[in-house]
Order: sequence, then structure tokens, then C-alpha cells
Amino acid sequence: MSVAFASARPRGKGEVTQQTIQKMLDENHHLIQCILDYQSKGKTAECTQYQQILHRNLVYLATIADSNQNMQSLLPAVSAHTWGGGLLTLIHHGLDTFSG
Repeated sequence: MSVAFASARPRGKGEVTQQTIQKMLDENHHLIQCILDYQSKGKTAECTQYQQILHRNLVYLATIADSNQNMQSLLPAVSAHTWGGGLLTLIHHGLDTFSG
């Protein structure tokens, strides 16, 4: 089993760090190199275990990316212009209250 995959899988609702993702990407690079090496030697049977680990890692990374995408779509889009306009409105109303 993949060392990075086993350690990178969050337990419960744990947070996934950039370091964890980078380790998995590095491992995926190594897995691809091993697969290519075995294929070039005609040892396709040996590729299977590495392909399974690579597939599992890719599915895991896709799940993380998908969940992050879903979280972004749930958050309201707040631009600096919108926030600034709201702040100016509050300041204006506050000045009206104090002056009136």
C-alpha cells in the first residue's frame, strides 16, 4: 500500500494540508515512473499494483478538489467593491445619526 496515501487519508473530518497533497503528488510521480519502467521492460503484470495505488491516489485527490470546489460554491462571493460600498453606506448612516 502507498505510504503517502495511508498517511494522507484524513481521519474523520481532519484537514488536508498542502504538505499532504504535495507528498501524494510526489508519490504519484514516482508511481508513474515505476509503471513506465516496468512497461518498457515488458513486465505489465508488475504494473498492476502500482496502477491500483496511483488510481486510489488520483481518486482521493479528485475528491479533495471536488469538495473544495463545492465549498467555494457555497460561500457568498464578496468583492472588495461590494464590501467597500457597504462600509461607505454604514459610515454615511452613522454620520447622519450623529449630525441629525
